[in-house]
Amino acid sequence: MNAGFGRTDLSAYLPIAEHGLIGDLHSAALVGTDGAIDWYCCPRFDSPSVFASLLDAERGGSFELAADVPTRTRQFYFPDTNVLITRFFASDGVAEIQDFMPITDDSGAPARHRLIRRVICVRGSLPFTAHVAPRFGYGAEPHSAQARGAHTVVFRSGSLSLALTATAPLECDGLDARSRFKLLEGESAVFALDPIVDDVIPRACPQAEAEQQFETTVRFWRNWLARSRYHGRWREMVHRSALVLKLLTYAPTGAIVAAPTTSLPEQMGGERNWDYRFVWVRDAAFCVYAMLRLGFTGEAEAFMRFLSERGIMRGSGPAGPLQIMYGIDGRDELPEQVLPHLEGYMGSAPVRVGNAATGQLQLDIYGALIDSVYLYDKWGQPISSDRWEELGVLVDWLCDHWDQPDDGVWETRGGRKNFVYSRLMCWVAIERAIRMANRRGLPADLPRWRQSRDAIYRQIMQRGWSPERGAFVQHLDDLVLDASVLMMPMAKFISPTDPKWLATLDALTAELVSDSLVYRYDPEASPDGLRGAEGTFSICSFWYVEALTRAGRLEEARLAFEKMLTYANHVGLYAEEIGLTGEQLGNFPQAFTHLSLISAAFNLDRALG
Repeated sequence: MNAGFGRTDLSAYLPIAEHGLIGDLHSAALVGTDGAIDWYCCPRFDSPSVFASLLDAERGGSFELAADVPTRTRQFYFPDTNVLITRFFASDGVAEIQDFMPITDDSGAPARHRLIRRVICVRGSLPFTAHVAPRFGYGAEPHSAQARGAHTVVFRSGSLSLALTATAPLECDGLDARSRFKLLEGESAVFALDPIVDDVIPRACPQAEAEQQFETTVRFWRNWLARSRYHGRWREMVHRSALVLKLLTYAPTGAIVAAPTTSLPEQMGGERNWDYRFVWVRDAAFCVYAMLRLGFTGEAEAFMRFLSERGIMRGSGPAGPLQIMYGIDGRDELPEQVLPHLEGYMGSAPVRVGNAATGQLQLDIYGALIDSVYLYDKWGQPISSDRWEELGVLVDWLCDHWDQPDDGVWETRGGRKNFVYSRLMCWVAIERAIRMANRRGLPADLPRWRQSRDAIYRQIMQRGWSPERGAFVQHLDDLVLDASVLMMPMAKFISPTDPKWLATLDALTAELVSDSLVYRYDPEASPDGLRGAEGTFSICSFWYVEALTRAGRLEEARLAFEKMLTYANHVGLYAEEIGLTGEQLGNFPQAFTHLSLISAAFNLDRALG
């Protein structure tokens, strides 16, 4: 714990898993099972927070809304949507909060960046209280609050102004807004929070308008999900994962963020706290694969448009043509800073915004990106001649630069090494480009590309395989195991029943698998430049399921998959990692985990027949 603050009250923090996510394809908010919104950035994913009590219960700000009597609560999603329902069960009645951010048309455009909270008493009667306490600029920017009549409060800061309107009476103390009201069976109250644009105070949100926007938003999500081609055994979990990935999409550019949060710890009290509100080339490219598998070609097309319109494939940075991550608007500078005034989730400082890993060299991203372009060209639309020219430049660069140490897929901060996974994905990049050139007769320096591809293959087989460990390892000429090599059969580098691969799978099972959960690597055996340990990495756990599936070990694969499903939270969401007692750790929810769930379910379903 961060003893320096001396003010951490652990009871003030809900477990990470005790949240659902809502959003409007521009931003997102986390709603706790207690009815409080404790994370919300406005108007974009990467904007400074308005509510951030998840990172500092005292200073972060929140939108509390709950029954004013002892209750039990349950939370669920309105079926096949991203509309979240939190129910309150008390001795005198039952009520629910419907939380959503309106989306008004098929393009995914919100009418405005609005957050609606509708409280409905469904049985008996219940008193409610609301406490709206925005804290702008990650809790560092002063603001004022002013009442405009009995039902509107305006919050103003230097960078953002918001209007809170309600059908219940509001009180204002110059900083926060409060409301106390009682609902009888069948009655409801509406709270709406809107950004103020051009100093025009938004109109209130009466009951009829809230109902209309609720219905329109439900219709949008259901119409979108209806395009899914998945009808397998795990439909509910796969579709929830698809809805999460869609929620993490920034509609104006087609960018896909890795997670909507920053600095949720990978270890309580540790320093492994990072800002994930950006576009990782790797994560987004893997998302394209998952979306294409389910039939959502529009999302893949939007990401391809992001790559072209933002000039991503025409870069020329010091670490190569591609950065590992970009802003949701395509910007390439994401300076990292620590916010010392925030104590961090349950005292786990530091809180970081921005990400210094932008300067890392991670060669695997070329494989992830080019594989996604290959799949889009195959399952979506043939890529344009301009995209092919850009892709050719990337492959030519890779032919000259693949044989060097890099920082690796896990973004370690312990210096560059010769990671086997990086070599594997360089092989994927060149191999998929060769396939595209051959299939479509596109111009390419095929002799050179083949020579590089084959050289990478031989190096992995000769130096990435350890006879002593009987397994493929983390680094060339090393003995340390790494779960990233689970991608080898999925990338079609090696047969899933090759004796060397089966021996590797057994070694990983013995050393890195706990129950169905998989650790990335052992930090003690392979120091990564960071203090402390971490939980099991959920994408690796789903990769493990898929590796077992492809090896024909279907009973093991199905059991591991079913076990992994038990680690989801109450509404089917996953953070980045899972701790020793099953708790969610790291940023939440994480795209990487949900896309790997989709892939594992799809392939296990197909293998089971």
